[in-house]
Amino acid sequence: MQQPGLNPAASVATVRGYLQGLQARITDALEAVEAAEAAKAGAGEGGARFLADAWSKPPGEMLQGDGITKIMENGRVFERAGCGFSHVRGPQLPPSATQHRPELAGAPFEAMGVSLVFHPRNPYVPTVHMNVRMIAAGHPGQVPTCWFGGGMDLTPYYGFEEDAVHFHRTCRDALAPFGDDKYPRFKQWCDEYFYLKHRSEQRGVGGVFYDDFAELGFEQSLAMTQSVGDAFLSAYLPIVEKRKDIPCGERERDFQLYRRGRYVEFNLVWDRGTHFGLQSGGRTESILLSMPPLVSWSYQRSDAADSAEAALTQRFLVRRDWLAEGPGAAT
Repeated sequence: MQQPGLNPAASVATVRGYLQGLQARITDALEAVEAAEAAKAGAGEGGARFLADAWSKPPGEMLQGDGITKIMENGRVFERAGCGFSHVRGPQLPPSATQHRPELAGAPFEAMGVSLVFHPRNPYVPTVHMNVRMIAAGHPGQVPTCWFGGGMDLTPYYGFEEDAVHFHRTCRDALAPFGDDKYPRFKQWCDEYFYLKHRSEQRGVGGVFYDDFAELGFEQSLAMTQSVGDAFLSAYLPIVEKRKDIPCGERERDFQLYRRGRYVEFNLVWDRGTHFGLQSGGRTESILLSMPPLVSWSYQRSDAADSAEAALTQRFLVRRDWLAEGPGAAT
C-alpha cells in the first residue's frame, strides 16, 4: 500500500526521535532498578549501568546508517540486558522482508527500530523481549511505502498466572484505542510466531506481535506502535519487583539455564528479525545482543510430573486466553 502525501524526511525524523527517546527511558528505568538494589545491599558503587556503544556503518558496507547498542551485564537484578536502537539504509530489501510484499523485491529501504531482551538473574523473574520498528521502501520514483512492526512477549522459567494476566492486560490496554480487534489478533499472532516448531512448544506465555502493519495509515499506525513501546515498562517492571527477591538455589538456576537454551534455539532458527539483520548485512554484535550470557542443554531432560519445572510446560507454555482464565481476569 503506497501512502500518497507522505513526507519521507519528516516521517523518518519523527520516528527516529521517538525511538531514541524510548531507548533512553527504558535503560534509565533499568538503571534505577539496579541502583535501588545496590542501595538496599549497602553497596557504594550505585548499581550496574548500561554501556552505550554508538556505531556507524563505514563506506563500502552493504548497509549504511548508525545506532546505539546499550548493554548491561552482571547487574544484581539483570544478568544481561540489551537494548539497541538502529537506523540503517540498504540498496535492496532482503528476502525476509519481501515475502509478503513481492512488489517491493529489490527496492532500496530504510529500517529503524528499538529491540530489547532482558535476562534476569533470579530464575523467578521472566525474560522479556520487546521490539518496535518501521521500514520504508520504494523503487526509484515511487512514494515510499511505510509499515510498522513490534510487540512484546514474556518468557518465564517458573510460571505465575497473575504475572501472565498482568502482562497481557497491559498489552490489551495499550492497543484498545486502536480497535477492539487488535489485541485478540496480535495475541494470536504472537502465539503463532513465538513457537518452536521443532519442539512443538511455545517460547513463553506470549504477549502481542504484529508485522507488515500499515492498515491504519501512517499517523495512526505510528501512534499504535508508540503505545506498545510506551506500555513496556508498565507491563514488565511490576513483575520484576514482585519476583526478584524470591529465594532460589542451584535447582532453579539449573532449570533457568536449561530453558534459556530454548530461547537461543528460537532466535537462531526461527526469528525473522535475526534473519533480516544477518541477511541485510547488519551489525552482528548488535543483532545478537538478545543472547543470554550463560545457557545449557540437557539430553531428553525429564522433570517430575508434580514439580514446578514440569508445570511450566504443562500450564504455561501452551496457548491460553489469559484474560479469560487467569486471576483477576474479570477486572
